[in-house]
Amino acid sequence: MAKIIAIANQKGGVGKTTTAINLCAALGETQRRVLLIDLDPQGNATTGAGVDKNAHDLTTCDVLLSTCQTKEAIVSPEHVKFDVMPSNADLTAAEVHLMSTEGRERRLAEALTQVQEDYDYIYIDCPPALNVLTLNAFVAANGVLIPMQCEYYALEGLSSLLQTIKQVQGSVNPQLAIEGILRTMFDGRNKLGHEVSNQLIEHFESRVYRTIIPRNIRLAEAPSFGQPIVYYDKSSRGSIAYLALAGEIIRREMATASARNAAQTASRDEASQSVEASTDDNKNSAESVPSDTAGRGDKPVESSSQEAPTVS
Repeated sequence: MAKIIAIANQKGGVGKTTTAINLCAALGETQRRVLLIDLDPQGNATTGAGVDKNAHDLTTCDVLLSTCQTKEAIVSPEHVKFDVMPSNADLTAAEVHLMSTEGRERRLAEALTQVQEDYDYIYIDCPPALNVLTLNAFVAANGVLIPMQCEYYALEGLSSLLQTIKQVQGSVNPQLAIEGILRTMFDGRNKLGHEVSNQLIEHFESRVYRTIIPRNIRLAEAPSFGQPIVYYDKSSRGSIAYLALAGEIIRREMATASARNAAQTASRDEASQSVEASTDDNKNSAESVPSDTAGRGDKPVESSSQEAPTVS
């Protein structure tokens, strides 16, 4: 079953869409089955993956409005190794319609149950706002990947996003977690960038990805050619960084699965030992109880009733 990750940050220009496209492409290179959902009316993730956002009748809008089956809105571009649920300006109309719809925050979650078994990862590119579309992503997701620049104002925006995630956890999706914080557009020559990076590691520790996405011209050029960076220029620093991020995510998943299996094994062993101990206790208790015939040998048991006298 697919792990569903929302890529979100209400601050624009931090690399959400770039991360969504290139991470899906990098995971696709590792033979993982990946679906990219474009949940932004601008449709940049759609065009960045090489899909014409106006050439498809069925989009994310139709899925949210339940006017089509989820699979019908998914396209499989020939030049990339992941699937795309495209988006365009029609999604704005869906957002307005959902505002007055009961259960509006669960529309995407319900739709994804139809395809969750078909993928290993589903990534949702969220709009740069905490609106009903982003809420749908948070309700559907297992975790949130937060791309952010190492700048002062980015820290302020992060606190607001974390508060929203906490509210969603407490109301409609208790399983939602911070999947990771990704430092993007990093310039190693900037002292402030290093300071903010250190603060992130201090506060969020292992939740900050070790991989850092650098500022890279080739990475910025790739969307204009409708190609993820791993196809546009695989040897570029941007491509190497996203391939490294994919590897880090897979290693984390493997470590988590290993720890979970170890915990389950330990729990089963503990339960087995408890059952064995209980069985031994019952056996010992049974052996300590004296038998009804103990000390009697082979002496027959006398009847408690007296024989009736013979009448002459």
